[in-house]
Amino acid sequence: MASQANAFDVGDYVVYPKHGVGRVVELQSEEIAGMQLDLYVLRFEKERMTLRVPVNKVESIGMRKLSSDKTLKEAMETLKGKPKVKRTMWSRRAQEYEAKINSGDLVSIAEVTRDLFRPEDQPEQSYSERQIFEAASSRLARELAAMEKTDEPTALGKILDVLREHAPQYYENTEEA
Repeated sequence: MASQANAFDVGDYVVYPKHGVGRVVELQSEEIAGMQLDLYVLRFEKERMTLRVPVNKVESIGMRKLSSDKTLKEAMETLKGKPKVKRTMWSRRAQEYEAKINSGDLVSIAEVTRDLFRPEDQPEQSYSERQIFEAASSRLARELAAMEKTDEPTALGKILDVLREHAPQYYENTEEA
């Protein structure tokens, strides 16, 4: 089963766009409606969830291996950039942020994390802003943790350190807006 270009082996970490980083725990072959179906069994520890993905659907759903070092570096650089504050309605922005998070693209997730980060001395975020920020930063941290072979809290700390270091320069002159 592992002969395809995008094949995964038991023990591999993978990114499933809607759920983030999971681990291939088993390769199964099952007969469903008279057809033989090969499945990847994925385990998402944080959600305590197991997901079975047909091998022939991997590409269409966007399941992928962990990002390359180059993509990770680009995502970390994205965190250092200037937050893009859009003036559109919150419901529209929230949809855009959710779409970026669920795309599974590490750089897009980093953009959401950067754009919704607020330093401690800045005005409070709304509950929904905070929820989306936490979803994005957690998704980013899980992939960073898997790539750097560390745990999620350590990876999240690294992300927040980068944000805290670079955000103040963008929030100093907010009164004139």
